[in-house]
Amino acid sequence: MSRRSENTRIDIYARITDRIVADLEKGVRPWVKPWNAANTTGRITRPLRHNGLPYQGINTLLLWSEAVSRGFVLPTWMTFKQSVELGGHVRKGETGATVVYASRFTKTETDAKGEEVERGIPFLKAYTVFCADQIDGLAEHYYRACAPAPDPVERIAHADAFFANTGAVIRHGGNQAYFNPALDIVQMPPFESFRDAPSYYATLGHELTHWTGSKNRLDRDLSRYHKDRAPRAHEELIADLGGCFLAADLGIVPELEPRSDHASYLASWLTILKSEKRFIFAAAAHAQRAVNYLHELQPNAETRRDAA
Repeated sequence: MSRRSENTRIDIYARITDRIVADLEKGVRPWVKPWNAANTTGRITRPLRHNGLPYQGINTLLLWSEAVSRGFVLPTWMTFKQSVELGGHVRKGETGATVVYASRFTKTETDAKGEEVERGIPFLKAYTVFCADQIDGLAEHYYRACAPAPDPVERIAHADAFFANTGAVIRHGGNQAYFNPALDIVQMPPFESFRDAPSYYATLGHELTHWTGSKNRLDRDLSRYHKDRAPRAHEELIADLGGCFLAADLGIVPELEPRSDHASYLASWLTILKSEKRFIFAAAAHAQRAVNYLHELQPNAETRRDAA
């Protein structure tokens, strides 16, 4: 990889991280902005590709933030070329949003013993997409906002089933929500103590994201990020993202205000992201793996994989 390509790759990391830091400095977590948006109609979902597949990881954060800041209400995004192939055209003067594609290429090197070894090199490529709000001439279904949230009883019942299928030990009592790794249990306050049912499920999703990281599950090792900083802040950022990703997948409206125990993490997250320009990408990837793991524990996981 040339020095110019390497500098471009670093600039992508820095540019996106700086944007998220700017929101955090205002006291706003960009991954919960969709639920705070006054112009949001219908159900909150992941941003969708032109073929209906959801964006994941860092791209979810980028497009949620872009949609809120620019007042978009449609969930579908596509490249200029894809819009043309689908019979549409991006309106003159519209500007796109940046998303990224992460992959690896193999490089052959000579090791200390003089033997040739292959090493995987990660790379990041940025490209531009446009929201269906910016495009004319597409098929009618692209212009339909997501249907309103289903009946609360049905929606919550669905969430209950999802969390039960994970097999996690969930206990209730006290006034704190946390995952206890020594006992391998998720502790939750009583259901009735939450201001509403969606807040309960959003909090449970956060704690189940912590639960996925134990050694007998995903074995989430964040030690290389810790350095001299508080390791808990790294894990809490992952759980915060994971809780929002899962809420969107399950159709749950999460709590709009930060939990009291997260207010203290905001400063730590700012410190981390300002000095570690790539950690938000790692955090989003860890959060996505956690949510994928929870989905894989569902009885219909095989069907979902086949459909994808």
